[in-house]
Amino acid sequence: VMTTATAIGPAGNPFDETPEQCHRLSLPGPILSNRELAKIVGLKDEGIFEPKTLSLLFQGSLEDALNRLCVSAVEAVDQGHNILVLSDRGVDDRNKAIPSLLGLSAVHQRLVRDGIRMHTGLVVETGEAREVHHFALLIGFGAAAINPYLALDTVTDLVQSGLVSGGEDKALENYVRSVTQGLLKVMSKLGISTLQSYRGAQLFEAVGLNRELIDAHFTGTVSRVEGIGLPELERELNERYHRAHSNPSQLTTGGLYQWRRMGETHKWNPATIAKLQASVRSNDPELFAEYCALADEETAEHFNLRGLLDITLQQGKSISLDEVESVEQIVKRFVTGAMSFGSISPEAHETLAIAMNRLGAKSNSGEGGEESARYTPDQSGDSRRSAIKQIASARFGVTAEYLVNAVDLQIKVAQGAKPGEGGQLPGDKVDARIAKVRWSLPGIGLISPPPHHDIYSIEDLSQLIYDLQSVNPQARVSVKLVSEAGVGTVAAGVAKAGAGCVVISGYEGGTGASPLSSLKHAGLPWELGLAETQQVLMRNGLRDRIRVQVDGGLRTPRDVLIAALLGAEEFGMATASLVALGCVMLRKCHLNTCSVGIATQDPELRKYFAGTPGHVVNYFLLVGAGVREWMARLGVKRFDELVGQVERFTAVPGTHWKAKKLDLSAVMALAPQRGPRFCSTLQKKNLSSHLDHHLIRSLSEGIAQGIQQKVSGQIRNQDRAVGAMISGELARRYGSRGLPEDTLDVSLKGSAGQSFGAFLAAGITLRLHGDSNDYVGKGLSGGRIIIQPPAASCFLAHENVVIGNTALYGATAGEVFIRGRAGERFAVRNSGAMAVVEGLGDHGCEYMTGGTVVVLGTTGRNFGAGMSGGLAYVLDRKGQLANQCNLEMIELEPLRETSDVQRIRDLIVRHQQLTQSVLAAELLDDWAKASLHFVKVIPTDYKKVIAQQKAAA
Repeated sequence: VMTTATAIGPAGNPFDETPEQCHRLSLPGPILSNRELAKIVGLKDEGIFEPKTLSLLFQGSLEDALNRLCVSAVEAVDQGHNILVLSDRGVDDRNKAIPSLLGLSAVHQRLVRDGIRMHTGLVVETGEAREVHHFALLIGFGAAAINPYLALDTVTDLVQSGLVSGGEDKALENYVRSVTQGLLKVMSKLGISTLQSYRGAQLFEAVGLNRELIDAHFTGTVSRVEGIGLPELERELNERYHRAHSNPSQLTTGGLYQWRRMGETHKWNPATIAKLQASVRSNDPELFAEYCALADEETAEHFNLRGLLDITLQQGKSISLDEVESVEQIVKRFVTGAMSFGSISPEAHETLAIAMNRLGAKSNSGEGGEESARYTPDQSGDSRRSAIKQIASARFGVTAEYLVNAVDLQIKVAQGAKPGEGGQLPGDKVDARIAKVRWSLPGIGLISPPPHHDIYSIEDLSQLIYDLQSVNPQARVSVKLVSEAGVGTVAAGVAKAGAGCVVISGYEGGTGASPLSSLKHAGLPWELGLAETQQVLMRNGLRDRIRVQVDGGLRTPRDVLIAALLGAEEFGMATASLVALGCVMLRKCHLNTCSVGIATQDPELRKYFAGTPGHVVNYFLLVGAGVREWMARLGVKRFDELVGQVERFTAVPGTHWKAKKLDLSAVMALAPQRGPRFCSTLQKKNLSSHLDHHLIRSLSEGIAQGIQQKVSGQIRNQDRAVGAMISGELARRYGSRGLPEDTLDVSLKGSAGQSFGAFLAAGITLRLHGDSNDYVGKGLSGGRIIIQPPAASCFLAHENVVIGNTALYGATAGEVFIRGRAGERFAVRNSGAMAVVEGLGDHGCEYMTGGTVVVLGTTGRNFGAGMSGGLAYVLDRKGQLANQCNLEMIELEPLRETSDVQRIRDLIVRHQQLTQSVLAAELLDDWAKASLHFVKVIPTDYKKVIAQQKAAA
């Protein structure tokens, strides 16, 4: 519910619920139809609601018009008007309009400064707002509601002209609903639950506005590169009005999202795409140089910030190319960006991996998992294994086997091209092959929430790094961050947490498989984030212990060189590598209709895939050769000598009248040097005291020969990730199958630290007599965990918490039996494990995609949120479960089928046998009655797919 002003009564406490105080105007949403706005403007209710319209129209100076508008707003509030409508209706050849965002924010900031902002609500009536970002900006800078009259009139015209069917009311409803859903998506990226919290929060960064304008009218907004002010805004406004009234029947072509011949200029266009593809197919350096000339010609168009940076060449400093580090060494610094198996076709995914392995470089699996068959080299000697394995939210095939088959384990805390956004694979794109890799069922949509959803602190991140290195001690762990203000501080935390690499991802790039509302206005240039990261790491003496990687729209050797000078040692090129494979930027990846067989799972379209590993190899070798030529001209022998050398930059004066105002001194700033400017020592977690070292020695025969062995011992809460190192050993030897059930039986007493049984492999049974901290069974990969209180304990286990939060996080297979209650977020992202627990806290089974959970007790709030697969059975003695569930994606059913009843009983019997549970014994003693209290929780989509499978059978 949106609220505008709250009128304060003549007397009494304004927080009391009395008739004098409780006058609030409620709206169904922030987007107003013309009819709804007319109702608000017409409100007259004994002086309680006093709306007033302030026109944004003006003649003369923009600055004078803004001042008059702000004065009028203050006077209106002083006169008792508690709803102000800022309107740009009435534009003609004599009257221009103040840009709606500028006018709104100017009024909002003036009322804040005068201390009267809470006395009125602001509504904007504008013809400018049409995209989700426009509405997000207006609300973020203070608007309570918006009437986008021109967008609404356009929808009406589309219906009347026959271009849209279904009737005018339905079309308008669809538009408003789409905008509202887009706003919810924006808010969810930022972790904001209510529009009231988002309103006026100003969670934006300005790129290209000067400090004077920011301080006056967008107070508090981050702006690091200066830029234009009111005079330039007025000039642009005047030019737009001149174009409109000199030829009122002709609109510009547009082309903001997709290349148009007479529209917006794009770096990837038919000319650059054709030149690149021709050069890599013929391996022709001259054609590649022509491509680079087209792609690097930025001074005329100013596509990005690096177009205003010139690399200083000193006379007499160049050296012979023979003295420069080899191309073969340089290309090892290159990576393909994270593109999951599912977002692109298997052929494209595997071709990238083969090419990068040939080069000794790295391909990135993305967060979609990887097929086990790719871990074995082909007969030709090529390897289809991705060197970088991404762990986003411990989902989609993150198993012990997946982890040990990596050179680099990348934790995705943020998404570069779509910051704050998770991935989503529609159900119709999830075929049997993808479902198997992602531990799901065909036809079920797969939601990957924003990765930062699971990383709450540097301590959480540090623990995940420890867990991953316990499974694969040889791998480097990297952390992917997004370019934004403050990323340097986060990068410093990542370095302190023990990561070996930090990735700074810019707003350009991505596979295109995202909503149009996420392609623009999201994220920031990597130049800003990279420069800040380098400066903060240098200032804190951390730069020598961590490598820095950058990605997001890198295309040419010049891009690589500029990124190196700003502080990067490794470079991701994703879109460019896809273009080398044949991508022609149709911008319909999300529709599964890619006609060149790259971003599609359609078998017929995949037949058109014509890319080869050689194309990608040629591209990266040509880039490496170009970098090498730059190094010779600069007189640099080793690549590390380039890293962080910002002194080699000269700012290029912009030729465009707006670009002239940019100030890149913040990007070019040199931090105090405390150590080298590049990574000199790759850091890893110290695993020397890991309890698994002792267990591996005791279980050496069982691990090596697969014979049954038992071992027992003590555990303390400083013993973390117990079982993870053993699981890594098994995964390397036996793959995903592990060993037969109970081959390695480990019985421990005491209090376990975090991540007990993390990534536990098949064949291992961990028994704990005691309690455990958070993340029990994280990434469980086929093993079994049994936890019960000590035999001498005198409390009732089912009434007490014996394990912490986030158990079974991202589990793919295996079993867990908990005699006692669990904390919050139990089985979050579980995609295959079975668990029995005697009660749990809030957010149980959140984002679950598979597996079975039996709860022999109460649950907390928000049970089943985002749950798209798997089943849960909850003992609901008091009939309260429905009130505790998030019913958006799940349904609750009584146990109708005998198979369900028998299944639960069998699991409870097993639970009682393994844990000696008193509660389980009581339920089994009166099973006929107890079974009546179980409720089946089943996701709606999962239910449909199961029904379809039964019908087909």
